[in-house]
Formats: sequence, C-alpha cells, structure tokens
Amino acid sequence: MFRPRLIPVLLLKNNALVKSIKFKKHNYIGDPINAVKIFNELKADELVLLDIDATKKEEEYLKMLLKE
Repeated sequence: MFRPRLIPVLLLKNNALVKSIKFKKHNYIGDPINAVKIFNELKADELVLLDIDATKKEEEYLKMLLKE
C-alpha cells in the first residue's frame, strides 16, 4: 500500500524555530530540538532545516543542531 511521504520544513532564525509569512513577519514557535524530536516520533521521512539568517552571519549552529 502506498504511504505518502512526510517531509516537514523547519525555518530557523536566531537559533529559534519560526513561522513566517513570505519570509517577512517572523513569529517564534519554539525550540528546534523539540520540533525535531516530535517529527522523529511521528516517523517523518526527512527533515528540511532552512536557516534564513545563514547568509547574514557565519555561525556553526546548524552543524551543531545536526549533531544532536
């Protein structure tokens, strides 16, 4: 039986999980680590992490997040 794939996209800004409208008005949602744990429990097939501040600053936060 065919099962649709679950691929959540998480937006990160200032090391926090945010929701945005057209990448402008950002609303804080929560801690990205907790969101990853929740999607892992829900058996997500893949996770897409978009750091929307990555071009403005050269931090290693995304690499640290992936290690956890």
